[in-house]
Amino acid sequence: MKTPAYTRAQALPEILKNRIAILDGAMGTMIQRFKLTEADYRGERFKDFPKDVKGNNELLSLTRPDVIRDIHEGYLAAGADMIETNTFGATTVAQADYDMQHLVREMNLQSAKLARAACDKFSTPDKPRYVVGALGPTPKTASISPDVNDAGARNVTFEELRAAYYEQVEALVEGGSDVLLVETIFDTLNAKAALFAIEEFFEASGERLPLIISGTVTDASGRILSGQTVTAFWHSVRHAQPLAIGLNCALGATLMRPYIQELNKVAGDTFISCYPNAGLPNPMSDTGFDETPEVTSRLLHEFAAEGLVNIVGGCCGTTPDHIGAISKAVSPLAPRGVHGGFFYKEAA
Repeated sequence: MKTPAYTRAQALPEILKNRIAILDGAMGTMIQRFKLTEADYRGERFKDFPKDVKGNNELLSLTRPDVIRDIHEGYLAAGADMIETNTFGATTVAQADYDMQHLVREMNLQSAKLARAACDKFSTPDKPRYVVGALGPTPKTASISPDVNDAGARNVTFEELRAAYYEQVEALVEGGSDVLLVETIFDTLNAKAALFAIEEFFEASGERLPLIISGTVTDASGRILSGQTVTAFWHSVRHAQPLAIGLNCALGATLMRPYIQELNKVAGDTFISCYPNAGLPNPMSDTGFDETPEVTSRLLHEFAAEGLVNIVGGCCGTTPDHIGAISKAVSPLAPRGVHGGFFYKEAA
């Protein structure tokens, strides 16, 4: 028997063929606007925890679910079709920084449930809302040395990453995710560990959910941090047969445009997603980034008018106002055409 998530997800390819879907905006920079204290992060449950936990945003799904719920509902009210779970750093590898590895399953499960409840609240028959289970890159990389004096040194193994991602995926799906998103990829080997874990889970569970893969071009070289061009990155991950391939974070839309154009040329059989930062960092601005909703939405309107995208949203520095403006800007425009495509593949 198929799960409700499977049933909901079957409609996604048709939606993406007919209109541009809207992804939500930033989580981390939105949390910063609440000016939470160490006590807020700890809550009553962790008031005596021996290590500082402020900045562990994933913990807030357990200690301040009202904050996470407020952010989700703000984006849904602004017009988002898809919202990401608050799980960017909810792996044992990332949570080791806080000595909270033992909470990873609970963090992912509760984060997915919070997003699921918000989506169910805002869903209508003509505008279903989708929970996107977010898998972040982890602070440790499998292909880049942490020691400038030893190029062969590594601080994490592929197997450690695979196991961490499998635990995360299992809880995200159990909590009600409709889609899985491997995002902000700057090390393709880390991403491959996530993709391996996802495939392993799909085989064990007997069904598949749609997958979105999103890389990060870190500078004007046009490469991700581990050295691949956008084209090489696509060819490294296309075996996973994602619903969409895209780019996020690092660059604002202006600087990201040539790399989205490159993806458009090489990934003709796959939908394309794009959710840039609100320009470049600016510590003097309210959100920490330069671009206003008007600027970001105008730039993404240009992407859509050029026929480059199927899913658009925002990353660092974007707010519900940005997402509302983006939704209005792209709604009159047709989505990027896709030829053939993996779309939604049912497990045998």
